[in-house]
Amino acid sequence: MYIIFLGAPGAGKGTQAAGVAEEFGLVSIATGDLFRQAVERGDDLGKKVREFMAKGALVPNEITVQMVLNKLAAPESGKGAILDGFPRNLGQAEALDEAFKKKKQKIDSVVYIKVEEKELIRRLSGRWVCRSCQSPYSIQGALTEEQKKCARCGGELYQRPDDNLETIKNRLKVYFSETAPLISYYRNSGRLIEVDGEGAVGEITQRIIQALRKKTCKNK
Repeated sequence: MYIIFLGAPGAGKGTQAAGVAEEFGLVSIATGDLFRQAVERGDDLGKKVREFMAKGALVPNEITVQMVLNKLAAPESGKGAILDGFPRNLGQAEALDEAFKKKKQKIDSVVYIKVEEKELIRRLSGRWVCRSCQSPYSIQGALTEEQKKCARCGGELYQRPDDNLETIKNRLKVYFSETAPLISYYRNSGRLIEVDGEGAVGEITQRIIQALRKKTCKNK
């Protein structure tokens, strides 16, 4: 089973992808993690990625798609995978479908986690990340001494430079302009599942799981 998770920054894609992946025995793949791992390895692909990231440019579609396919070919992806936040644009979506077609495989479902812009801004402005393990936290207001440490590994929590109000609004504007044709693309192919992404984390996870199971049964 291959699933794509789409949603604006702050929609909770990573958190939900992890929960749903565990439920179905899949691996969760985030392109940001793939980029960081490639740079750390320092191989030819990693050097190319580093060049684009250093310039603040988007990594080209062909490189990104190839990295995703390499990860999908790994033994741990044998049962399938969830692609967290990829593809980001129509070009990547078409390239991914073409690559899957050549392998005689397909993307089964695309989950679009819908969250109102006001709520996205609230979440992002209160988003903190562990410097060590990259675990995300949502904390509104000033942090206490206890909150400054990651509950998972004890690492220091920090806010990303792009999590300020002006940058957040710009990121959301760019995201929605790029994603609109992507949503239509997957809706027209009958693969899109829209899920309300507001509420408790566990409730949202169950909505997604139920929607995926319903779609799987319908397709049998």
